[in-house]
Amino acid sequence: MLRSFALLKYKLSEEAELVLLEERHTSELYAVTSSNPAYLRRWLPWLDSTVTPWDTRAFIQRGLRLLADNEGFNCGLWYQSRLAGVVGLHSLSSANRHVSIGYWLAEQAQGKGLMTSACRVMVNHAFKVLALNRVEIRCAVDNVRSCAIPIRLGFKHEGVIRQAEWLYDHFVDHNVYGMLAHE
Repeated sequence: MLRSFALLKYKLSEEAELVLLEERHTSELYAVTSSNPAYLRRWLPWLDSTVTPWDTRAFIQRGLRLLADNEGFNCGLWYQSRLAGVVGLHSLSSANRHVSIGYWLAEQAQGKGLMTSACRVMVNHAFKVLALNRVEIRCAVDNVRSCAIPIRLGFKHEGVIRQAEWLYDHFVDHNVYGMLAHE
């Protein structure tokens, strides 16, 4: 059962840690997204629909349902005791033994290697704890910082999905990166 294998808390460094997102984190998460809207809106399609703390709480509840349904989970990434972003395992398929990693990071936390470290933990968790065969990361082609993470971690670029996501007023293409357990 995935619930018993969820990443509840993991120390990345003296200044950074991953913690399973719970309802008690609503105000912190809402504060991060509402203080970074212009930056986050460039790549995240849900900013316009996250306008109250209740919207943020609903996101956290959906993540907890993923966990209860053995389909994934979301962790907050804390840096210097402040919530700086989110990383999660999504679309977990036990039958096909694969999962997708999704993530975002507040602008002021960029460039410190935080999300690369967090994604490395998620990859290791997927392969070593959950015994999955494949981990995938998809990023908007023009999101250079996001695309650098799977490359740094040794993922293979598998191609581009054209017009993969509607982003407010236009479609964006996604790079697809994959890693297999034996890699």
